[in-house]
Formats: sequence, structure tokens, C-alpha cells
Amino acid sequence: MKLTKNAENNFKKLFKSVDTPLKKSDPEFFTNYVNFAFDEVYEKSKILTQNERVLITLASLIASHSLSEFGFFLKGALNIKTTPEEIKEMIYQATPYIGLPRTLDFITTCNEIFKQNGIKVPLKPQGTTTRENRRELGLNAQREIFGEAIDKGNAAAPNDIKHIREFLSSNCFGDYYTRGVLSLQFRELLTFVYLLSFGGADSQVKAHIQGNLNMGNDREKLIAVITALIPYVGYPRSLNALAALDSIK
Repeated sequence: MKLTKNAENNFKKLFKSVDTPLKKSDPEFFTNYVNFAFDEVYEKSKILTQNERVLITLASLIASHSLSEFGFFLKGALNIKTTPEEIKEMIYQATPYIGLPRTLDFITTCNEIFKQNGIKVPLKPQGTTTRENRRELGLNAQREIFGEAIDKGNAAAPNDIKHIREFLSSNCFGDYYTRGVLSLQFRELLTFVYLLSFGGADSQVKAHIQGNLNMGNDREKLIAVITALIPYVGYPRSLNALAALDSIK
């Protein structure tokens, strides 16, 4: 079996050449993968821009801790002029969902690839909050995404876990969602990607599907995202995400 023209063209747009080590060592596997991921999947998720597609793919690879493939795709992202700032913000956004240690692995790899490409770090700061206002601004972001459910949930939380609700507002949303470069709408889409990609967080997937719908990432957009990620997360996690989407009327 040969590469389809669409698959070859789409692959080359990202990686410049199809002559990869995998093609030489495992040509059948490579051909099956590229024809599926870069032709069939592309065709069924056309509403995604090239930049959106590469950023959600990188986010998914972070969540599944696929470090080597992340490095490969990061080079592709730079080839299509995804900005260093967009890449770094996408990595930072993962922190409250995958934890600090895993995020550090990807920051380290990213910095190494940036250095190879002449990109100096640190980049321009993107934080917009202070220690004094991060909780309130984070809470405002939560309200924008989830509406009145946030205040109701905070009010109903038992006293011994109220600090966790406060952490969510100040740290998860205040420290990350309020940062620059990426819109609040796209940050919420990335969160959906992280959650569906690492699996085992079905209730959170459902909650953030509703958050995405509230932010204007409609059913068509979410199905396109799930479709684009099938090659990287597999069918069980993809079907779980679709089931969660279908459960919301």
C-alpha cells in the first residue's frame, strides 16, 4: 500500500518530508498510520484550522505522556509557524490537569527544541494576575465558562473541602486560564483535550463538554476534535468522549 496524495501532502506540510526513521524501519505501520491520520481523519475534521489541529494534537500527546511523539510534532508546529508563545501556553495550560512533574518533562523537551531552532527562553511573560486578585479573576473565568453553577457549587461545598474549591479558582483558573496569547474559549477546548486523552475522568469530561458548549465550541467542533485525536488516543477514549457529548441535551 502506498501513501495517498492527500496523506503525503498533509504530512509534508508539517514535517517537510515523508522520509522518517519509522518509514524505513516499519513501512507498513507508517503507511497505515499516515493514510489514516493525515487523509481520512483530516477529511472528517476539516473545520479545524491547521494551527488548532497541531495544538490539540500536542495537548493530547502531553496528556498521554507521549514525549517522543510530542517532540516530533513540536518541530512540525514550528514548521507551520505556530508561535513559541502559543506552544508554551498550551503546555502551561496542562499543569492543573496532568500535574507539575509531567508538565516539567514537556517544558524541558520544548526548551531543548526551541534552543535547536534559535528560540530564546524565557519568552515574554503572559501572566495577568497578582497574588491579591488571582482568586477573583479565576472565579470570574469559571463563571464565564460554567455560569451560576460555580457559585452554587461553592456555596454547597462542605467546610472541610472549601479550600479545594478555592484552589480551583485561584490556581487552576486564576494562574492559568487568565494568561495571555490563548483565548479563554480555546483554553477550555484544550482542557477538554487533556481530559479525554488521559482517560478515567469521565465526569470531568462531561463537565468540560458543557463548559465548551457554553463558550461557543459547539457539537460540530467537539466532534471534529475527537475525530482528529482518534489516531493518538485510540477508540475507547474517543468513544467515551462521544458518549459524554451525546449525554448532554
